Amino acid sequence: MSAVLVGLLVVGFAAAALCLLLPPAGMRAATVAAGVVACGLSVWLVPTASGGDLTAGSYLRVDALSVVFLLATGLLYAMVAVYTVGYVEGQHGGTDMAVYQRRFYVGLNLFAGSLLAAPLVNGLALLWIAIEITTVVSALLVAIDVSDTATEAAWKYLLIASVGLGVALLATVFMYYAGTQVFGSSFDLAFTPLVSAGHRLAATPVRLAFVLAVLGFGTKVGLVPVHTWLPDAHAEAPTPVSALLSGALLATSFYAVLRYYQIAVAAVGPTFPRRVLLAFGVASLLLAALYLLDQRDIKRLLAYSSIEHMGILAIGVSFASPLAAFGVLLHVVVHAVAKGNAFMGAGVVVRRFGTKELAAVRGGITALPWSGPLLLASVLALSASPPFGVFRSEFAIVAGGLAAGRSAPAALLVALVTVAFVGLTWSTTRSLLEPADAPEPPGAWAGAAADGTSAAFRTTVARTATVTGGPGEPSAWMVAPVVAGLAVLVLLGVHVPGPLNDLLVRAAAQLGTGS
Repeated sequence: MSAVLVGLLVVGFAAAALCLLLPPAGMRAATVAAGVVACGLSVWLVPTASGGDLTAGSYLRVDALSVVFLLATGLLYAMVAVYTVGYVEGQHGGTDMAVYQRRFYVGLNLFAGSLLAAPLVNGLALLWIAIEITTVVSALLVAIDVSDTATEAAWKYLLIASVGLGVALLATVFMYYAGTQVFGSSFDLAFTPLVSAGHRLAATPVRLAFVLAVLGFGTKVGLVPVHTWLPDAHAEAPTPVSALLSGALLATSFYAVLRYYQIAVAAVGPTFPRRVLLAFGVASLLLAALYLLDQRDIKRLLAYSSIEHMGILAIGVSFASPLAAFGVLLHVVVHAVAKGNAFMGAGVVVRRFGTKELAAVRGGITALPWSGPLLLASVLALSASPPFGVFRSEFAIVAGGLAAGRSAPAALLVALVTVAFVGLTWSTTRSLLEPADAPEPPGAWAGAAADGTSAAFRTTVARTATVTGGPGEPSAWMVAPVVAGLAVLVLLGVHVPGPLNDLLVRAAAQLGTGS
């Protein structure tokens, strides 16, 4: 089984190395193969990790909690790898096409490889290094299209994330200091010894380390108030990168928060860490729900949805209930698939209509006979509509909160998720379902927009940005992974397979879900 861990660690990096050497057809094949292998190995670990921890040397270790995040990243990596084949084709023309393709495939595989490495490494210091690598690689990918807005978004992301990771490094230092009081100065910050000796750790440095970890890694998670890079980076990045940022990077950073949460619960009990996560979670969900009501850019809309779902995860963990923790971990998987689907569907709409403005897109269902309905279903899935998996996970979180006596936070969660549902579904369903030749409603763009754009100009855009030519899809490669993703969401919404259910139960228990 050590070979499986090593394989997961190297598959993305090996594919990136191959993409430096191979022609375009080879790069496509290597990327798709790497995604499929990563997904397969992650699924392979599900029944095995349900029975106990797995190690490969002293630096690689997975338990049930690790495998949940590996599964989410592996599934999304496979979907994005297939989608990228269609996305990159025709994205850039001229003599730079070969250079762009090579940079894109190399960067994408490096990014996915670093995302897989984070849940595999054994120790807080190694985890920090792995997440730092994801920052560097993903920032370069955000700016790969070399536009002014993309470059600005990449710099903003890099600066804010670097500050956050500096704070997270300070959290690592404080946790190391707490550990030296028990283990001496030569211990390696491995997870198991710290959790096992939690009751012997000094409470004050552990509390400080946890708060710093939530604030520092929360920068990458997108928790309010350290979320400000996220809407710009997600909106300006190429669609496959946006999908990995939202579905995998945020979750991987939340995994780091959970490792500190485990140690904090063992050292000081669940009350203090639960309150910290509740405060950050409510703030994130509240801001995201309100911003979702007034978004015109489809990718920014999905970016704020990501902040919403990270807030849901933080609130769910704060309930300190086995059922809520089960829902949180299921939510990690289904959110990765649903958000990947939504971004990939949005990418097809942007490619077909040539705009990200929701007001300028009409007749999406007609123009895109596959991607239109798939995007609509993906948005409904992301909004926690049955029978999709997000509905099951959010229902478990709320039920767990009520069972644990957290009635007020659970009621607030339901209320804010309902507001987010309205904001997320209204604009997208209107763009997809309203006929392309429908007249603009009176006063739709009355007055100047907040960004200074004139009403006449925006009305012209809305009337002229409709698709040219007959119905059709840009590429079958951009449709197939969304179909597969919806199948996974329906499966997990209707029934969680036994091995995955056992894995989630064991991982929830590892979070120390006591009252």
